[in-house]
Amino acid sequence: MIELSAEAITALMLGGVFVLVMTGFPIAFVIGSVAFFTGLAVFGPTTTYHILYSRFYDLSLNYPYLAVPLFTFMGVILQHSGVTKDLYQSLYEAMGRLRGGLAVVTILFGTILAACLGVIAASVTILTLIALAPMVTRGYDKSLAAGSIVAAGTLGILIPPSIMLVVYAPQAGLSVGQMFMGAVFPGLLLSAFYMLYVVIRCRLNPALGPAIPEDQITPFDGAKLLRLLKSLVPPVLLIIAVLGTIFLGIAPPTEAAAVGCFASILLAAAYGKFSLGLMKRASLETMKVSAFVVMIAAMCYAYVGIFMNAGAGDVVAEFILSVPGGKWMSFFVIMAIVFLLGMFIEWIGIVFIVVPIFSPILTALGFNPLWAGMMICINMQMAFQTPPMAMSIFVLKGTAPKELGVTIGDIIRGVIPFILIIMLVLLLCAIFPEIILWLPEKMIGAA
Repeated sequence: MIELSAEAITALMLGGVFVLVMTGFPIAFVIGSVAFFTGLAVFGPTTTYHILYSRFYDLSLNYPYLAVPLFTFMGVILQHSGVTKDLYQSLYEAMGRLRGGLAVVTILFGTILAACLGVIAASVTILTLIALAPMVTRGYDKSLAAGSIVAAGTLGILIPPSIMLVVYAPQAGLSVGQMFMGAVFPGLLLSAFYMLYVVIRCRLNPALGPAIPEDQITPFDGAKLLRLLKSLVPPVLLIIAVLGTIFLGIAPPTEAAAVGCFASILLAAAYGKFSLGLMKRASLETMKVSAFVVMIAAMCYAYVGIFMNAGAGDVVAEFILSVPGGKWMSFFVIMAIVFLLGMFIEWIGIVFIVVPIFSPILTALGFNPLWAGMMICINMQMAFQTPPMAMSIFVLKGTAPKELGVTIGDIIRGVIPFILIIMLVLLLCAIFPEIILWLPEKMIGAA
């Protein structure tokens, strides 16, 4: 064993993860290897194995994580069920006269998808396939089109049912149901500001998002309104089936996820898309996502166990609590760390590493744990849009038809205004915390 100070261990473990992530190795292997070899060096094999075993065992008993495969299964079924097939066209017929209307419809459609799927890759893929070509071929600015898709698709990790919230809540000792409710208004506020930005930008510069030409406009009559309402029924029913049961206290999130799975199968059957092939595809995708989450969770649990037992958590706490400027400056430092980590580490690694470390610090600073947790989750919206680790950007680039000529540069330029909007919403939630806290306080059965 090697005698190292807590400060040296902190620098070794945090620096080790940061450096090794740059090698391109999977994040689970990076975090796990840093934890294992640091544990061997500091505690020896017996204590290290005991810490790892106890952490893995605790993880296996964490009941709320059952919602991860259930919500993933629900999202995959819906992705291939045809539930949203007519919704995008119906929304565009209603808003096509508006400059930037197609981008606004894309954001609105992405918001509805977010409340149904909860999986970013699926949301961004669907939006890219449905919306990118119509926008670019109608003369929309490529950056505006791409930015709208990335921003709208990323809402899927915030607006419930969100896998990120399911993963975050147990780490912070919070209720998944209350986090779901706390995410509703911030998610809708982001969506509203995204649409407002597009409308204002296209009004100032109509060439960025032209409206439908006058000779192509058809009246929005009763038949089109009926078609729009019919296309809204399935997602609304699904949202009620999941979020309604949680809000009314009928079922906790894990059981509500099971209700959502059943409802998604019924919808797939109603649209004639249900088959054994679909079930097999959904099951395989669910196993892949669940294995990915559990692998990273296990490695991060091990990492945090070694980190805290070595006294490194106290070093981080002392540093943040000693920052001059009071509790708000300490909070700003935490948010800045989360933002910077989001540029290099996948969101799930951030959640499992920083939440057990930062949650006690935020409580010691006097912040409401639910509010603080939601602020971090809103912050991590930016992690999907800030290179080099920007999953939404790469999903769009990989899905976009090559003939459209959309480059990584176009996408990055497009997402910058939406990142600034996320920062604005964070500021509003800091000034008006009830944006986050009001709905959870109204939950039936809320403590």
